[in-house]
Amino acid sequence: MFIKTIISCFCFLLSTFVFAQKLERIQSAPPQQGIDTTKVDRRSTSNKGLKNENATIDQYLVISHKNDTTFVDTTLTIKKEFKFNYLRKDNFELIPFSNLGQTYNSLSKNIYDSKTLPEFGARARHFNYMEIEDINYYHVPTPLTEILFKTAFQQGQLLDAFFTVNTSKQFNFSLAYKGLRSLGNYQHILTSTGNFRFTTNYTTKNKRYTARFHMVTQDLLNQENGGLTDEDVVNFQSGEEDFIDRSVFDPIFEDAESMLRGKRFHLEHQYAIKSIDSLSKYDLKIGNIISFEDKYFQYDQTMSNEVFGESFVDRNIRDRVTQENFHARLYGLINSNVIGSIQFNLDYHDYNYGYDQVTLLSDGTIIKNRIKDNTVSIGGSYKKEIKKVDLGVEAGLNVSGQFDGNFISANAGYQITDGIKIQAALNYNSSAPNFNFLLFQNEYINYNWDNSNTFDNVQTSQLKFIVDAKKIGTLTVDYTNTDNYVYFAEQGDNNLVKPVQSKSTINYLRVKASKEFKYGKFALNNTIMYQEVPNGDNVINVPQLITRNTLYYANHFFKDALYLQTGVTLNYFTEYNMDAYDPILAEFYTQNETKLGNFPRLDFFINAKIRQTRIFLKAEHFNAAFTGYDYFSAPNYPYRDFAVRFGLVWNFFL
Repeated sequence: MFIKTIISCFCFLLSTFVFAQKLERIQSAPPQQGIDTTKVDRRSTSNKGLKNENATIDQYLVISHKNDTTFVDTTLTIKKEFKFNYLRKDNFELIPFSNLGQTYNSLSKNIYDSKTLPEFGARARHFNYMEIEDINYYHVPTPLTEILFKTAFQQGQLLDAFFTVNTSKQFNFSLAYKGLRSLGNYQHILTSTGNFRFTTNYTTKNKRYTARFHMVTQDLLNQENGGLTDEDVVNFQSGEEDFIDRSVFDPIFEDAESMLRGKRFHLEHQYAIKSIDSLSKYDLKIGNIISFEDKYFQYDQTMSNEVFGESFVDRNIRDRVTQENFHARLYGLINSNVIGSIQFNLDYHDYNYGYDQVTLLSDGTIIKNRIKDNTVSIGGSYKKEIKKVDLGVEAGLNVSGQFDGNFISANAGYQITDGIKIQAALNYNSSAPNFNFLLFQNEYINYNWDNSNTFDNVQTSQLKFIVDAKKIGTLTVDYTNTDNYVYFAEQGDNNLVKPVQSKSTINYLRVKASKEFKYGKFALNNTIMYQEVPNGDNVINVPQLITRNTLYYANHFFKDALYLQTGVTLNYFTEYNMDAYDPILAEFYTQNETKLGNFPRLDFFINAKIRQTRIFLKAEHFNAAFTGYDYFSAPNYPYRDFAVRFGLVWNFFL
């Protein structure tokens, strides 16, 4: 079956390549060297009358949340291979569950954050939840469309469609929808997700006033089955032919599902009171940010299951937690050629998290239903470039409200030569744990707690260094010190999951290096991470070593009409006490009974680029049958079996 699939796909590619030779070739920079900066072919007669017939691709701008501007990249590089997945991000530090659209287990912990307030819980459901930082804005000379398609697992597919246009030089809007439906290979793990995005941005002709707005609605549905039973884990590991069909396994339950749904409206606008010109050496701007987000997480189960302990009711379990969050910021910004850029912020947060009713436990404990308050914060930032040195400081402090919180981040960068840059950062944060650590209610008795007056702020300090050199690669080192760390773990005589706050100081070291070696048309791309938690007390469990190595061949064919890359990727991490998954919380929790890991994952891929189309064909985990069935994404949750999947990314420049 595998050989037939490969041959069929090759025939499809070959027929496409022959047709491509008849098309006008787009002269482009070699894909290995970066971004295509040449003219876009728009020969369709329907495009007659366009004012920008000579537009180049570097005019198709992509503007990030932080105002960093890049442009549409239609090249095919090995980094595109790493990002061609459900998240559309490099998932080197993650391992996915068996079905597309399920959660990911984290092989590395990003403990530091500059937040000063608690966040919504159900973090295992937030990998594909698009935050403010994930939304981009656009400026294009002609309409632009991008379509991503990728096959899923059993009766499903992934589609991400995007369109943007400038109605004038001043006004742009974009529409996008990312949808997934995948049945999966195991019983009762269907996923169905949707992310709709609308953005717009506007600039006056004199460029003194700018505004940008986005609206996002998201719904992420997952059927939950609790994983395989301990008996079926043994059957899975046996590799016997009777169990190769994964649908024969009976999971722990088959009557539960979870839903994360949210919508957000976000507006940023800014006015330049004074601009830099020949008579002035500084500019002065004032701005305002208004953001409102409403989200909820819901867990439904037809019948209670003893794996979660006793419950208040035996059937029709339904628990929903909601949060409304309003954020407003007023800021002033001064840019000066002499002193640099200084910004002052005044923030107001109004949040309402919780449930519709209080809960009374049998021992008389009352679990309140809401955490509701408002907070005023102050903060600011400073940036300055002095020859080859970049300096930056950012800070924030809560001055009123229920939760104390503050952070400060200082960084510096130095360009030693054109090919070598070093960066250093010192970060500190003190903030309350996420809301689901503080307050949680559920029909299962164990999953009810109120720690809002007992848990202390988590305090995190981090020192970070980055060396980026073209000849020797990129090296990142960070050392994190954490007090009052909070996590979920099995507690008590019944070993059920509860929130815990560590009373000891936890130190965490990470060293990550990446480098690509080239020889002719061949290349070896390497990323490796070393981690150590010397005094973690089994609180933070991570593999000591994570590595990804890709050996591939890349070349142009058919008079440069086709660019092809093919190779093999090895993913591997050492054995460790891998975090377990709790579907009620939609969180991972620390466990110290089961060691998992130490299994290689080999992927064979063939990628091709024809004009603005990138085609991806991959045989995932093709070594599954001959290296042993000991691969898991979490205890009782097997990793993906061998599968052949196809996809493409197609850009239309109208």
